[in-house]
Amino acid sequence: MPANDSNNSTGPVRMPEPTPRHYRSGGHRASDGSQPGPRSLARREVRIRQQGRSRRQYLMAAAVALALVAAGGVYAGVQAGLPSDPPAAAATAPVADAGRNVPPASDLPATASPVAGTVSAAAGKPAEVPAVPAVAVPAIDPELDSQINGIIAANSAYALGVSLIDVSDGVVHGYGAQGKFVAASTAKILAASAYYHLVETGRASLTARMGASTAGAQIRQMVQQSNNDSWALILRAVGQRGITEYAASIGITYDRTVNLLTPAEMARTLQLLYTGQLLNARNTAQLLSYMQNTNFETLIPPAVPPGVGVHHKYGLLFGNLHDAAVLDKDGRAFVFVVYTRGKNYSDMGPRTQIIQQLTRTVTAALF
Repeated sequence: MPANDSNNSTGPVRMPEPTPRHYRSGGHRASDGSQPGPRSLARREVRIRQQGRSRRQYLMAAAVALALVAAGGVYAGVQAGLPSDPPAAAATAPVADAGRNVPPASDLPATASPVAGTVSAAAGKPAEVPAVPAVAVPAIDPELDSQINGIIAANSAYALGVSLIDVSDGVVHGYGAQGKFVAASTAKILAASAYYHLVETGRASLTARMGASTAGAQIRQMVQQSNNDSWALILRAVGQRGITEYAASIGITYDRTVNLLTPAEMARTLQLLYTGQLLNARNTAQLLSYMQNTNFETLIPPAVPPGVGVHHKYGLLFGNLHDAAVLDKDGRAFVFVVYTRGKNYSDMGPRTQIIQQLTRTVTAALF
């Protein structure tokens, strides 16, 4: 651990010198030459014992002072690693920064320490603390905005709508077409969430018989395999009015009969799901697990760099080709939604390339 500047800025601690002692020459008897008399010997023994005690006291005081200096450095280092409201492991967990780890805060120079403004005991003046530059954290910034808009502008033959959310702040960043698209199978996440909500409020069960299996199995088929028969069963259980009211409860206007969503509405749904604001922890984890290793991994997933997690739901219907994902790594997560509308299945190839180009651009900037 580096030394604490608030303790070391004035050099080593100096202990005060012992008070000088003025010893008398002792009583010498002229008749004995240089030999001291009995009284002199007794006094010398007393002086020797006094000097020994003084020397031991000095050494002990010096040791205590050094221990205090060392303890002060340890305390300052620990305090530098403690946030004002610390989670249990905040002082030791590395902080992610664009794919590299920043050392724990307690191992950084103690510039943010609560003791930074204290007065040095040795100098009697404020301690000098060197400044440490802030660690840059990748963010959705104007440069990334410009890159996304540039890709959309270069492919104006298609309707392209992109939404991006940093889950840490929940702000929706929209690009391109932000109106309603036919949501296709991306809306299955909304249907799954609505059914889980019924389960959590005691109005349905995951083990209830549904079709040839259970409701829980149908949700997995609907999301992971994009099974439309399973979707129909879940929607029947939720009801048309039920799905509309559930969507409205999270700020989304949705009519199952036309199945329209904006890219921002889809992104908002995923952000609420991922952050645990839709479902309890168990059901959240289960639904997110179904959004991996799906039957169609050819849009966003292949363009994501190694080490970045992907939870997604694609949509494919006539001229509509979409993918909606949560991308996460080292405790940071972003919702990334791309909706596209073209002619029909014949131009799926070019639109797949656009989705992957957008994915590479976003992940290069954020991870």
